[in-house]
Amino acid sequence: MKRIAWLLLFVVTPAVAAQQPGGSGGGIQAERLRQQIRQRWNVQVRRQLNLTDDQAAKLHATEDRFFRRRQEIQRRQRAVLQGLRSQLQPGVDADADSVRTLMDAREQNRAAIAQLDREEDRETTAYLSPVQRARYQLMRQRLQERIAEMRRDRRMRRRP
Repeated sequence: MKRIAWLLLFVVTPAVAAQQPGGSGGGIQAERLRQQIRQRWNVQVRRQLNLTDDQAAKLHATEDRFFRRRQEIQRRQRAVLQGLRSQLQPGVDADADSVRTLMDAREQNRAAIAQLDREEDRETTAYLSPVQRARYQLMRQRLQERIAEMRRDRRMRRRP
């Protein structure tokens, strides 16, 4: 159940927020859901990593800071992918220069995410043991794999 709740943070709330007109209560609902899920994630991480109060506070602050930066890169990446899908529609002549620019941006976003991951890992070395860092990274990797799986499943269900 906790896995599903955390997955909602990445799979459902962006979709809900995207469907809401600017400034509507739906965005507030999505933010509340996101906060609840992040709280559950923090409890789960703290328990599985056996964190002290100090470690938990530091990890939470690190996650918050990097989460916001990661969200911005992911937003840009979604826009790039939307542009690529638009350019590569069947029956539409793709503009090679636009596709090249979009592909370059796609790679820059991937590199930015990788750099962000390295920076976040480097920051956690100051307060997590090597075993805790490894466990944390495995938890995040499993989460990311599950999110990717749910997104693929969702896309497949939407196709006619």
